[in-house]
Amino acid sequence: MNVRAGWMLVRRTWSSWMQSRSFFFLLAFGWLIGPLIYLFVWSTAAGQGAVDGWTRGQFVAYYLVLINVNQITYSQTYWTVGMMIQMGSFNRLLLYPMAPVFDAIASEIAGKVVYMTFVIPVTVVLALILRPTLSTTVGNIALFVVALGLAWALRFFLGYAQALLSFWFTRTEALLVIQEALVFLLAGQIAPTALLPAPLDQLAVLLPFRYMLGFPVELLMGRLSGAEILTGFALQGGWLLVALGLYRLTWRRGVRHYTAVGG
Repeated sequence: MNVRAGWMLVRRTWSSWMQSRSFFFLLAFGWLIGPLIYLFVWSTAAGQGAVDGWTRGQFVAYYLVLINVNQITYSQTYWTVGMMIQMGSFNRLLLYPMAPVFDAIASEIAGKVVYMTFVIPVTVVLALILRPTLSTTVGNIALFVVALGLAWALRFFLGYAQALLSFWFTRTEALLVIQEALVFLLAGQIAPTALLPAPLDQLAVLLPFRYMLGFPVELLMGRLSGAEILTGFALQGGWLLVALGLYRLTWRRGVRHYTAVGG
């Protein structure tokens, strides 16, 4: 796909999204609610002291960063891919001179622009009111940017591969619901993964969900040692390769299996 065609695809998708921006602002507001609840719960629990080394200001910083990371890594398109396959509207994507995944990526980029025009001002206002404690470095910011990009790719391709199972099955949404439930439990939304009880904390380190959300936040806040950073990137990269392999496998076999009738 050439860059000009890709950019035109993003602009077209973004323009269509902006026509319904109020609806998407409401969606973004709904995604804010969960992290905001846990922000107030943990900051209240910390009070003037600390919980396992986390002060009130650090909890506020953690959840404000997490809100933005969740908005950036959350993939809205894989929820619609299965429906498009089942309803037959996926056919038009097969006529494009590019793989259908690029249409989903264009929607992702356009959607992030729409969502973040709402989320960033909200978190800035919350930061002015709640006064987070965030001490970071240029190195941590650079590592955060890399981990954030990998987190988005991991969450997107793992979900997209599950959505492509619609080539064989009529209902694949249950798998995506399970994935998001595990993200909610093990990715650092309920609590930073270091505060989860055993053995959930060990599962969180090994499974892919922490690397979709909590890992970049912990990097930015400088909560990880050098060994933990190297291990985290190795696991994040390994899970991303698994997700890409599943995507390639389901796409190649699924498109051969796919049959469309009618016009």
